[in-house]
Amino acid sequence: MNHVRLLVLSHFDREFPFPSYETKGAAGADIRASLPLELREKGMIIKAGERALVPTGLAMEIPFGFEIQVRPRSGLSLKTDLLVVNSPGTIDCDYRGEVKIILGNMGSSDAVISHGDRVAQLVLAPVTQANFVEAESLTDTDRGAGGFGSTGRN
Repeated sequence: MNHVRLLVLSHFDREFPFPSYETKGAAGADIRASLPLELREKGMIIKAGERALVPTGLAMEIPFGFEIQVRPRSGLSLKTDLLVVNSPGTIDCDYRGEVKIILGNMGSSDAVISHGDRVAQLVLAPVTQANFVEAESLTDTDRGAGGFGSTGRN
């Protein structure tokens, strides 16, 4: 098992668990909103059609050769108008700032993120870096340059 070291920031609520897997077979660990003291009672409002950075109160040290992918929680996406808009988001292994989740409100009314809401899931994934080189041509395939729906609907 790989270890991700966590730095607890001043607004992290120690009543909350660290990111955690809700079942034995879960690929993603749920992470919660840990709001600053002035927002804890009323929550954080995300206006209709807008995006916001939701604080978690945690910074991470991800092992070299890995990233953490930030993905939506299916329940949040299904039951609300909130989405992780850069899904999957990437937290690089050399980033040391606070993990904040970019949520977008795709609805027509304001949404509230309450202190402690599970706002995303985190997936630790290996990274392979590519060496990009110029070529004079590319090999032929059946698909060729067809993109965006070129293979049909079904």
